[in-house]
Amino acid sequence: MRTAAPVARWTVEQVLALAPDDASRKAGSKLGSAGPWSGGGCDGSGAVWGQCKGSGSKPYVTVIDITGPAYKCSCPSRKFPCKHALGLLLVWASGESALPAGEVPDWAGEWLADRRRRSVEQAEKRAGTDGAPSAGPADPEAARRRAERRAERITGGAKELEERLADLLRGGLAAADQPGYGLWEETAARMVDAQAPGLAARVRELGSIPSSGPGWPARLLEECALLHLLDSAWLGIDRLPEPLAATVRTRVGLTAPAESPPVRDRWLVLAQYDTPDGKIVARRIWLYGRETGRTALLLSFGAAGRSPGLALPVGVTIDAEITPHPGSGRLRAELGRQFGVPSPTGTPPPGGTAAEAIGGYGDALREDPWLDAWPVTLRDVMPVPSGDGWQLVDAAGDAALPVAPAALSRPGLWKLVALSGGSPVTVFGECGHRGFEPFAAWSTGSDDDPGSDDDSGAGGGTGAGAGGGTGAGGGTEGEVGADFGDGAEAGDGTAAAAGTRGVAAAAARSDTGSGRAGAASGIVPLI
Repeated sequence: MRTAAPVARWTVEQVLALAPDDASRKAGSKLGSAGPWSGGGCDGSGAVWGQCKGSGSKPYVTVIDITGPAYKCSCPSRKFPCKHALGLLLVWASGESALPAGEVPDWAGEWLADRRRRSVEQAEKRAGTDGAPSAGPADPEAARRRAERRAERITGGAKELEERLADLLRGGLAAADQPGYGLWEETAARMVDAQAPGLAARVRELGSIPSSGPGWPARLLEECALLHLLDSAWLGIDRLPEPLAATVRTRVGLTAPAESPPVRDRWLVLAQYDTPDGKIVARRIWLYGRETGRTALLLSFGAAGRSPGLALPVGVTIDAEITPHPGSGRLRAELGRQFGVPSPTGTPPPGGTAAEAIGGYGDALREDPWLDAWPVTLRDVMPVPSGDGWQLVDAAGDAALPVAPAALSRPGLWKLVALSGGSPVTVFGECGHRGFEPFAAWSTGSDDDPGSDDDSGAGGGTGAGAGGGTGAGGGTEGEVGADFGDGAEAGDGTAAAAGTRGVAAAAARSDTGSGRAGAASGIVPLI
């Protein structure tokens, strides 16, 4: 294979953001020096390879395709990326001397060529570039009958759920905690039997509300109302406009294929985080299109102890196509063909004020009343203590957003405070009825970074994206079952709080004595 100039290297933080869990992050960090590695190198096509000394007689051999990214390792780990892949990426990120540019060895080149060939074939199949008509169901009539039978089961489940909600209201919300969680779990299981996983998930959320703290009856009533609205929408779905009907199908758990035309752009990876979803783990990756000003959400899932296959380093820009799904703003998408290798970036998306963020969430609720949060970028805000919590205050205004309770216990909040040091920052996150969850931040100096991309894309301060409901996410890349001869491989609206510049400055002086964080430019992941 021909060699070329090395591609732009990622930062250590971008590498560690790919770790599937804390244990992998710690184990990978121990292998992030040149000591355990031999026979390593990289090339201009995005290939990185090396051999890591292990406990056995043979070293573990690891190869990475930065353009995916995708990983192959001879270790038996089932995590993506494994600790060896993380360690090799950390060595690669440390500088040119650790992994010099060279020619890809045969043991790595064969896998790289095969992976890239399959990637091109899959992209051509999705785009229909071979000129052949798209393949539909083998038996369209049988597929139609299956869809009708599932719709009938969901309708039966929705009617049963309506009866359960009516019984709950007749008995009084104050007594809702007496039966315990078992009755809710039984109702959720009935929704699973009805093939309505979206309804089942919302029923489980209802079961966790009783006796959850002061004000739980009011929260229970709110969630019951939303669940009743979803039931009613499904039972009358034939009378809904198609965009709303598509959202309702997504919310009850019916997935729709991504059939919209692909959108090619230079996508900035804003955030990546995992959330448990029953017995599986759901990974959410937020992207921002530099030219289109569009925000998109990629979903992937991992089951049976395996991490989701799709992983993108936060803060890089990828030249790629995405295919939007219908419903929920049509901004949940599948990752398609990528062009070239990911490149570092410096500039954040254009942002807006706290008031604009609230307005954007309110507008989104008109299209999707079951939307918990809406992605936004806040411009020139400062983190300020507020009672037992924190809020993000506009530096040049009188509005603020409370930080969501879920984010108060994360280390990312203190990274945000340190990055700000009493000065305005740009923050990306999700704005919802529980408050604002910060996912990434940039200091004001990031906008003037001479090495950053020219951001010519349009885009408002409220962003443009909504998380789709339940279902499988596409575009995952995981390399499984590799064999190098010695083992398997791993391949409502939020209320604005008052805030002033003086209050923010005083809070910064009293609570951020360490001043600004060392990473004064570029993206700082907060989750």
